[in-house]
Amino acid sequence: MTSVAQPPPPPVELTVIEVPVSDPRVEPLLRELGDEYAARYGGDAHAEMARYPDEEFTAPYGGVLLLLLEHGEPVAGGAFRRYDAATAELKRIWTHSAHRRRGLARRVVAELEREASARGYRRLYLTTGPRQPEARGLYLATGYLPLFDTEADPETIGPLPFEKHLPASAHTRKAAHP
Repeated sequence: MTSVAQPPPPPVELTVIEVPVSDPRVEPLLRELGDEYAARYGGDAHAEMARYPDEEFTAPYGGVLLLLLEHGEPVAGGAFRRYDAATAELKRIWTHSAHRRRGLARRVVAELEREASARGYRRLYLTTGPRQPEARGLYLATGYLPLFDTEADPETIGPLPFEKHLPASAHTRKAAHP
């Protein structure tokens, strides 16, 4: 009996939605990010998550929070807030612990870049912690310019800043200002 090769399963369809921080589907993002930060840095990382008011991640304030849903469940997400008139600051990039190694963080970053460009931002800025080599690798791999000495010990730098300039889009909307 010969076996016939089966075609690979079709790719899973992901839905991208914009939600307020108060949406219950955001809870896994906030919980897992807080737990991850606490494990890597100690202390109450959930307080760090509360450092920015929720409204900064809404359109009227120049921000957004996006979730990637698979079968209606959040598997990844991220946000940006207005940093200045031309710059959005990426925050809270997350992939659910059960869904890592699937390229979802890259997809989140691409969706945030697309949304920031559509809202008129020309530059993205972000920082990641020195104990997050996966995040550092993600930003380097997706074209972000490190604003620090990449040869230095990350622990001697503190938060690692990155930037990326966005191409002009013919379909931009004006960035929202509070």
